[in-house]
Amino acid sequence: MPQALRTDDIPLVASPYALRVALGEHVGESPTRAAVHSGDLGFVHSFTTGSAVDGPGMRVVVWLTGCQFRCVFCHNPDTWKLNNGIPVPLARAVEEVRKYRHGLRTMKGGLTVSGGEPLLQHRFVIRLFTAVKEAGIHTVLDTNGSLGERLSDADLQACDLVMLGLKALDPDLHRRVTGMDNAPVLAFARRLAALRRPMWLRYVLVPGLTDDAGELARIAQFAAELGNVEQVELLPFHQLGRFKWEQLGMSYALQDTAPPSQAQIEDALAVFRSAGLKAD
Repeated sequence: MPQALRTDDIPLVASPYALRVALGEHVGESPTRAAVHSGDLGFVHSFTTGSAVDGPGMRVVVWLTGCQFRCVFCHNPDTWKLNNGIPVPLARAVEEVRKYRHGLRTMKGGLTVSGGEPLLQHRFVIRLFTAVKEAGIHTVLDTNGSLGERLSDADLQACDLVMLGLKALDPDLHRRVTGMDNAPVLAFARRLAALRRPMWLRYVLVPGLTDDAGELARIAQFAAELGNVEQVELLPFHQLGRFKWEQLGMSYALQDTAPPSQAQIEDALAVFRSAGLKAD
């Protein structure tokens, strides 16, 4: 059995903007694989409360480590490695979330699991969701969608809402942004639509990279045709994670890129709204 969370010197509650590395290295490779396979243990970057930007209402957010994408605009590259996270037993995670159940219900919120890419630890996520839903807590999966095939239709019933982070619709642009193919992402989006599972679409607007008008129009059409996209969240690029790239000794391609102007944001929102989508 992997070692349990060390709570004496590492706080579970932390900002996702804090740099966290090597917190799970004391768990060996074989126990780590076993824990991920069973879902008995999750590797957690941070655990935050009071978020109003990670799903409906006021939310608790569990940020997991591990991600196969290498997004050039990522503001948390320290979440890419699984063992940068704190190893947290499932029971401990459930206990922490349940503490907030009354307030979450009052404020029409719930639990959001994000990352990193949470579906690298899909069994932990689904077991956590199943447990907290028994306490009446609303659940949101914030995912890039590339590992959606890991979830059965029954698993998806534990996700009240999926927030799908679509990095690009054009395959070549998607590879430039993430280093990966987007076919599995689009397949997952279409599967959610076929199952009529509620979805929010998230898109990062980066000037000179993801702000092409034609690309935005194609994404808007794709989202509108799915029929299950309740809203689009446009996420303006920012430089808040630049220091992590520097401290990790990584080359940051967007170090000279400015955030989009308000006019650029409004223009992009107008594209989605013209397709009949709620966008903000």
